Formats: sequence, structure tokens, C-alpha cells
Amino acid sequence: MGNRNGHRNPVARRVARRLPAALIAFGVLFDLATPSHYTSAPLLSAAPLVAAPLSSWRATAGAAAAATAAAIGLAFHVRTEDLGASLSEVLAIAVVSLLALGINRLARRSSQQLASARGIAETAQRAVLPVPPARIDGLRVAARYVAAQADARIGGDLYAVQDTPHGVRVIVGDVRGKGLEAVEAVAVVIGAFREAAEQERTLEGLAARLERALQREGSRRANLDQFEGFTTAVLGEIVPGEPVLRLVNRGHPPPLLFYADGRVGEAEPTVPALPLGMGELGMWPDRVEEWEFPTGTMLLLFTDGVTEARDANGVFYDPRARLSGRPFRSPESLLDVLVMDVTHHSGGHTEDDMALLAIRRGDGRFQRAVTGTAAGATALPKPVDTVRSRS
Repeated sequence: MGNRNGHRNPVARRVARRLPAALIAFGVLFDLATPSHYTSAPLLSAAPLVAAPLSSWRATAGAAAAATAAAIGLAFHVRTEDLGASLSEVLAIAVVSLLALGINRLARRSSQQLASARGIAETAQRAVLPVPPARIDGLRVAARYVAAQADARIGGDLYAVQDTPHGVRVIVGDVRGKGLEAVEAVAVVIGAFREAAEQERTLEGLAARLERALQREGSRRANLDQFEGFTTAVLGEIVPGEPVLRLVNRGHPPPLLFYADGRVGEAEPTVPALPLGMGELGMWPDRVEEWEFPTGTMLLLFTDGVTEARDANGVFYDPRARLSGRPFRSPESLLDVLVMDVTHHSGGHTEDDMALLAIRRGDGRFQRAVTGTAAGATALPKPVDTVRSRS
């Protein structure tokens, strides 16, 4: 998080530190090498102005003092025949230097205020996105929130994992918009999810509860969110003893499934659905789709900060293609590799935040449940490339 405010490329930082000194040195050489009616005053004046927004107050003051001293030295040792004009240039450079110091002070104060406001907002966001337990009901869980480098505002990405009487239920989503209003909407979605996940018997009922919660919240708003607020989301359910993953996708990037035999599947919904909060545009029944989820399988859910990360040529990041064929021993290692790969692909300048959730089905309780299944129990579902829907 510390790199997010004022993040610069190391080469750019070095150039920013050296540019004022280079301007002063070039100005002195220019004045020495040219006739007396040529002046280096514009170059000397530019040095503290360049330093003001890019450097500390001390560095800006150093550039101002060096530029003024250079102008005085040139006035008395090089351009003595027109000392009056030279002294007026010295005065102009001194005034510009004072202005540069004022600009630097204002820029530093604004940066501190922005950092403070952002820190408060990020704290509020983390308060509604607590880190889930590493182990839940035979599952290994890892979550990560990665802030964007290229955007000064926080986003509305969210995740939650909850152990319920109906199984382990999860949500990963992305609220439209940024800033504190997005964090407020995240709190509404997470709060509604935690309550409804315990009470609703099916994922369809859970999705309907979230839809109603967002509509209620939208009716209270007096701004544009009342008409355009929505949340893309994937709802998931994993029941102990059942090697099945159930999903409801409401306009969100499809999750990935990493199987122990090396297969990587994409849980693309059969029928696309609108995001949550857009029920006024039309009503349709949510469809729960089931996917093979045996022992050793890993589920990866993510927000569009992953798929919208682009390289220097504008090519979007493809997580399925980039992660296929790589061994992952744990959810934590999967998220580590994903974050590093997205950063490498985008050159460290992602445009949107990323909420990441990885879940691996362990071999403890689940293995015992499978071997102890009575005759006549439900068989394993079809492979990941074939979808079986439950109405």
C-alpha cells in the first residue's frame, strides 16, 4: 500500500532528482559559451520550479539557492558590462525561487491530506473485508486485496467467506464506482450476504436477498447511484461430503478451477445474467450451476482488476492462459503467483483494484465422507467442461 501514493518508476525518480542540477549546470555553461546579450535566466529559473512538485522542501530550497547563487556569480564575473540588467535577472530568479518554495509547501500539504484521507478510507474498507480463516470446514482459504497503482481512489471490490448450516458460502464482487461511496456499498453487500447466507436455503434465495438489499439502498440515495448502482458478483457454495461446487454468476468474470490432474477449467455461466442491483431492468430466475470439485481442486475467484490489466501493447491479462500448467501447492502460493504475474504483465501500473479469493478442497474430512458414502448416493457431477444446471 505504501507505493500507491506517489508511486514512480525508479528511473523517473532519478531523473526528477537530477533535472534541477542539470538545468543549472547547462545554464551556467550556456552563459559562459555565448555572447553577453544571451541570458541563462530562463534555465536557472526553471530549476526550482521543476524541483517544487517533484522533490522535498529541502531539495527545492537547495535548487533555489544554487540557481540564485549561479545568477549572482555570472552577474559579477561574466556580465559586468551590463550589471544593472544582470542584477534584475538575479532578482527575478530569487522571486521565482520563493514562489517555487511556496508551491512545494502547498504540494506537500495536499499530498499529506490526500494520504490521510486515503488511509482513513482504506481502513474503513478493510474493516468490512476481514481476512477469512485459513481453514474452514476441510477447506484451505486465502484472500488478498491488491490496490491499484494507477488510481488514487479506492475501489469497491469485495470478498467474504462464511461457514453456514448449508455449507461454506462465498462471494466475490465489484461495486460500481470508487471512493467512500463504493466502500459504503461494499458494507451493504457484505452485511446482507452474511445475514442471508445463514438464513437462505439455496443460492438462488441468497442472490434474491442481495438484490433486494441493493434496491433498498439505492432508494435511499439521492444521487446517480439511485439509478445506476450495481454490483457484479459470483456466489459460491461448497458442502462438506459433496465433491460439487455450486455457483451463481451475476455479470462477474468467471472463476477458474485448478484440478489435481493439471486441468484448468473456466466456470463460465451457461446463461449470462445482469449484475445485482439491476432488477428493475428485468426479472429472471437465477440458475445455480454445478461444477466438479473433488479433493485437491483449487477454486480461484477474482475481480476485473485482473482481467483488465494490460501490458504495454494493450493486451489484456488472461489468467487461464497465464496460469495453466503451473503447480500450486496451496491457495497462498496461487495468489502470490497471480499477483506477481499481473504486476509483471502490466509493468506495475494496474488500473483497478483486485480482490482475490482462492479455496482448496483438502483431503481430511472430505476424503472420509467420500469413502463412507452409502450405496445409492448421488454420483460425481460431470467434468468442468460440461455444465449441469439446477433450476
